[in-house]
Amino acid sequence: MRAGPFDEEELFAAIARCGVRSLLIGRRALVALGIPVLTVDYDFWVHRDDAAALNAAVEPLDLFPTRSVEEARRAGRYVLEGDERIDVLVARQASTRDGVVLRFDDAWARRRSIPYTERLAIVIPSVDDLILTKRWSLRPKDIDDIELLEQLRRSGEPAP
Repeated sequence: MRAGPFDEEELFAAIARCGVRSLLIGRRALVALGIPVLTVDYDFWVHRDDAAALNAAVEPLDLFPTRSVEEARRAGRYVLEGDERIDVLVARQASTRDGVVLRFDDAWARRRSIPYTERLAIVIPSVDDLILTKRWSLRPKDIDDIELLEQLRRSGEPAP
């Protein structure tokens, strides 16, 4: 068992080391872009063929899947639980509430790498694709996040 509190840098480093195709989505991605929002969990969209590798990579961090890889693929999602909660989407694609489809492979091809530390980067979708992920649920906070992302896009200022 690990001593001490959850270490976010350890999580990002474990994911980077294992080489899975994984996109940080949700509000943590907005934070990576420098947008000041609050969040209590992590959300990743992982290529369905890489779920087992992700699970193995985070097991030393005392994070364990709530479903088998096969069950997760059927459901399209699962949770890694431990000191933190990490929602993992493993669907090939997802649709916005108005029917716009975003395929993982397309989002992966347009991904952005954002420096986290001097030696570590995290991978997020492009701003346009991140907006689409926010349109999947369209909760009030998602609508607020979309506006913040659109402001960032309109400003033309590169994010970190």
